[in-house]
Amino acid sequence: MRILGIDPALRVSGFGVIEVQGQRLNYIASGTIETGGTEISVPQRLATLYAGIREVVDLYKPDAASMEQVFLNVNPRSTLLLGQARGAAIASLVSGGLPMVEFSALEVKKAIVGSGRASKSQVQEMVKRLLKLNKVAGTDASDALAVAICAAHHRELNERLQQFR
Repeated sequence: MRILGIDPALRVSGFGVIEVQGQRLNYIASGTIETGGTEISVPQRLATLYAGIREVVDLYKPDAASMEQVFLNVNPRSTLLLGQARGAAIASLVSGGLPMVEFSALEVKKAIVGSGRASKSQVQEMVKRLLKLNKVAGTDASDALAVAICAAHHRELNERLQQFR
């Protein structure tokens, strides 16, 4: 099963694709979708994000997608813009028929590092180790890979629980 993780943002969104084979997690790809700076209108950046995610889905053909839930920011405008980016990302994923799950930042950190209070650098290092990468992925791509790994762990748990019902 291939899982696409998305770390949405208005300027730079991360994506990560992993493949799950039994207990093994295999790295497929990761990167960023850049939508431009403040000189580009918000609607145009959202369109770029939507199209970029569609391109990633078409290229890597994931079976499912995952994304981190929105968090409330001190700045209401930043929270609103992040919400719009998430909406564009979700629309892009579900318009392609992908099943999607969401996780809180606490759930992702706990699944990757074992502690919901883990730092970004700890998450990056564990992503590197879990996927046997030669180097740490960039922050946005690493966050997306972490969300995909979290989804893989939850899928495995749910499959095991189904065996006992």
